[in-house]
Amino acid sequence: MLKEFKDFAMKGNLIDIAIGFVMGAAFKQVVTSFTGGIVSPLIGLIFEADFKKLKWIVKEGTLNDAGEIVGQVAVLYGDFLTNVIDFIIVAFVMFMVVKAVNSTKKKEEPKPEAPKGPTQEELLAQIRDLLAKQK
Repeated sequence: MLKEFKDFAMKGNLIDIAIGFVMGAAFKQVVTSFTGGIVSPLIGLIFEADFKKLKWIVKEGTLNDAGEIVGQVAVLYGDFLTNVIDFIIVAFVMFMVVKAVNSTKKKEEPKPEAPKGPTQEELLAQIRDLLAKQK
């Protein structure tokens, strides 16, 4: 059983998936920093606020002794939109990577057409005629 697991784990596909997973996680961090550091501030200029901190307050909270807001209910739509932008960027880049990989793959050659010649019926007619001549 250990040998079977080792064979399974050392297959190329599993190693490729593991490498892709690690690269994807690292890429996600790059995209998150890009969105949080570049895209969100630019969109924040439009709203004149920190885009990631945009929220719709459903219920006001109260301040406690430590100066923290307690009991506030808010919809954090700025954070949600930031994550949607992250997702769109990652999905677009993955689409471009898959498209590039697919374009580098060797395209399947079309099968050569069968040589044109007499049909089976024509060959049988020729054989029949030759046999008729021999009689």
